Amino acid sequence: MAEIEGVEVKQLRRIPDERGTIYHMLRCDDPLFEAFGEVYFSTVYPGVIKGWHRHKKMILNYAVVSGSIKLVLYDDRPGSTTKGNVMELFIGDNNYSLVKIPPMIWNGFKGIGTNMAIVANCSSIPHDPAEIERMDPFSETVPYQWDLKHG
Repeated sequence: MAEIEGVEVKQLRRIPDERGTIYHMLRCDDPLFEAFGEVYFSTVYPGVIKGWHRHKKMILNYAVVSGSIKLVLYDDRPGSTTKGNVMELFIGDNNYSLVKIPPMIWNGFKGIGTNMAIVANCSSIPHDPAEIERMDPFSETVPYQWDLKHG
C-alpha cells in the first residue's frame, strides 16, 4: 500500500459486553485530534461509490461504525513528497480504524460487502460547500479503477 504524506491510520477499540458495544473514535487528547468542526454520518449502499472530493481546509477523520468500505485517497498536491500516490484502505467491520485525511487529498469510498455502511466523520471545521471540490468517480484525473479486483 502506498502511503500519502499527512494521512494517518489508527486502529480503534471496540468494547463489547452483554449489553452491546462501545466504539471509540476520537478524543480531544488524542495526538491525531486537531480541531472540532462537526460530526456527521454518511451511509453508502454496497457497490455504490461516493467520490471523488477534496477539501481545501477541512481535515477529515473517518471511521466506519457499521458495514465496510473501500476508502481510496489520491495525492496530487504540488510539492508533496507523495505526489502521485494512491492509497487504498479497507475499513469497517473487520478493520475498525480511524483514518485522518489532511486537506487537498482527493478521497472517495465504495460500499463493500452485503450491508449498507455507516461512515462517521469528525471534521476539523463545519461543512462549507465553498471549500469542497468534486470530481466524477470515473475521471481519468485520478489513476484508479473502482472495479472489483480478483486474485
